[in-house]
Amino acid sequence: MIPFEEALAISNKYNPVSKIEHIDLVSSLGRYLAEDIKSDINMPPFNKTAVDGYACRKADLDRELLINEVIPAGVPATMTVGEGQCAKIMTGAAMPPGADWVFMVEDAVEKDGRVKFTGKAGKDNIAKLGEDIRKGDTVLRKGILIRPQDIAVLATAGKARVPVAARPVVGVISTGNELVEPGEKPASSQIRNSNAYQLTAQVIRAGADASYFGIAADDETGTFTLLSKALEECDIVLLTGGVSMGDFDLVPGAFEKAGVKVLFDRIAVQPGKPTTFGVHEDALVFGLPGNPVSSFVQFEMFVRPMIQRAMGAIDIAGFRKMQLAENYERKRGRRLALVPVSLAEDMNVKPVEYHGSAHINALPGAYGLMKVPVGLTKLKKGELVDVRQI
Repeated sequence: MIPFEEALAISNKYNPVSKIEHIDLVSSLGRYLAEDIKSDINMPPFNKTAVDGYACRKADLDRELLINEVIPAGVPATMTVGEGQCAKIMTGAAMPPGADWVFMVEDAVEKDGRVKFTGKAGKDNIAKLGEDIRKGDTVLRKGILIRPQDIAVLATAGKARVPVAARPVVGVISTGNELVEPGEKPASSQIRNSNAYQLTAQVIRAGADASYFGIAADDETGTFTLLSKALEECDIVLLTGGVSMGDFDLVPGAFEKAGVKVLFDRIAVQPGKPTTFGVHEDALVFGLPGNPVSSFVQFEMFVRPMIQRAMGAIDIAGFRKMQLAENYERKRGRRLALVPVSLAEDMNVKPVEYHGSAHINALPGAYGLMKVPVGLTKLKKGELVDVRQI
């Protein structure tokens, strides 16, 4: 059994290599950007008015002005603004020649083709050429998760096709004769297969493509067959269950037969002690515990960051300091504990009701996982603790 931090350091050395693919603009939402994006134009591309108003010379603000034309957005001016003149102009329209100021409609009285400024001279209300972005500027960095606001920037930069990291394919296999699929009624001594669907959802949320290979029966041949197929087709393979020390825990034997080199198979962490990690020439492989909270938690600790790293993400899931809203106590401190916590009203965290690694109903109400270091059995209200949002 190795410390949690050592196991994490080992797995962090390995990542599938993600290729670059180009997809259409809207489809890039929620994908990781694979290249820096540079602007091919200045923004604004010309001097333009930021308000509806009247474009004039600043020197003429105290005069009644003749309106020589009306300029809608997207239509160039046809007249030069001379002394004692102005152009009525709409937001976003290019400034006419000769004008260096725009006063707002709200600060004007217009009558019979003439207008008088009635406000106080402040800012010029002109958005200057290139003041937001200069041609050649980097506007988005490689590795960001693309959001709706980033889509707008991509569109402005002319990226109708966006370079994104290809999604790794993650295979999911459940093991155990006791499992039936969610649509089936469990018989005596059977349970519904929740882990595979939980892990599939976690894979998708992490940004990868999930491939479910079904339930492997409790025999080495069945486990080996599904594992071999998944190794051929996937970048990462997850098996859940069958990694402990019982007579029917056959995953370690299947790993050996399939040529998976196991790098660790026990971690000093709770929940998730029997988490296993190995490497194969075709894929990286995790054997996750069969208890649903354990498999969920260890996916979040090991697999989700690996998927993100594979796609070049610059914002990797991690812990942050938060304040504990109430005292916490556990019986033993031999292993690092990852405890489900919720948000209190003051935005501090407090442990949720949690009965152990089979209590999956504890997670829907949880905000994150609180790290309780090895050796600690008590934490006091008000202490800063490490929390990873889930």
